[in-house]
Amino acid sequence: MDIILNTYGTSLQKEGENFLVIHKDGKQKIHPEKVKSISISKGAKISSDAALMAIDNEIDVLFINKTGKPAGRLWSVKYGSVSTIRRKQLDFTFSKEAIDWIKQILEKKIDNQVALLLTIASDEESENKKLEQAINKLNDYKTKIRSLKGEVISDVGASIRGWEGASSRIYFERISAILPDEYKFRIRSKHPALDIFNCLLNYGYGVLYGKIEGALIKAGIDPYVGVFHRDDYNRPVLVFDIIELYRVWVDYVVINLCTQKVIDEDCYSVKEDDSYWLESMGKRILIQSLNDYLGEIVNIGGTDRSRSEHINLNAQKLATKFTNFPS
Repeated sequence: MDIILNTYGTSLQKEGENFLVIHKDGKQKIHPEKVKSISISKGAKISSDAALMAIDNEIDVLFINKTGKPAGRLWSVKYGSVSTIRRKQLDFTFSKEAIDWIKQILEKKIDNQVALLLTIASDEESENKKLEQAINKLNDYKTKIRSLKGEVISDVGASIRGWEGASSRIYFERISAILPDEYKFRIRSKHPALDIFNCLLNYGYGVLYGKIEGALIKAGIDPYVGVFHRDDYNRPVLVFDIIELYRVWVDYVVINLCTQKVIDEDCYSVKEDDSYWLESMGKRILIQSLNDYLGEIVNIGGTDRSRSEHINLNAQKLATKFTNFPS
């Protein structure tokens, strides 16, 4: 399970061999073997004894900002970038092989988007025609990305950004078309979100960022050395590369919450600048729904694991890829 402390005044302490969650409705004891991660938002707190118990049990402790992204984390001194992996990671980043790697990620991202669009397709004939046209365009952009040639990422970066951006606009346009009227959106807005759908999406991506960053750290990979994303100083840019494989999982959860009309006005607030922000109820519903989805066992590459565990396995495979990369 994941312990989520996002209500003001909630605290996490240690009592004997258990975590003790103290909140306005009472207390709850949880054994560390049952805990996968601990997320702490502004206004909540954790004791040093509880933090050390989490570290001893290799439990991620994340401090979350208001957008759902990790603002900081605690981890065991056993983690961190192994020098061999880090050195090879840098060699890989500036190699021709890095182009093929990021191309494969973006091709898989588009495949995932097409699969999701087909899953949520409307029964209306007119909408199906538009869907068919959208999928054809997405596949065309995938072909263009696959055909790119270069020696280093900078040779193809501009083209990739252009085609990826165009494909994303088509994808989200089709998503908006199938949503109930109260959840439709005009554009993909990030920070700030200009509607409730993008508000949910941004927060969900933030949660996913934290899980991917944790998987990279545990595998000995430096999350601050990116391949395609390189220019954001002091940010875990490799996470921005790898998350493209998994964004569709958040998309699916958010679409389901909206089509089922689970999210109402108690779940979010609208500020004076017309930006949308999740409140405690909305965060609780989204995080629980996403964690349930990530906990489901699925077969990927012939291996049955939870979606969360597939993220960890992929990070381990990437560490092996870096380690075996020729100097």
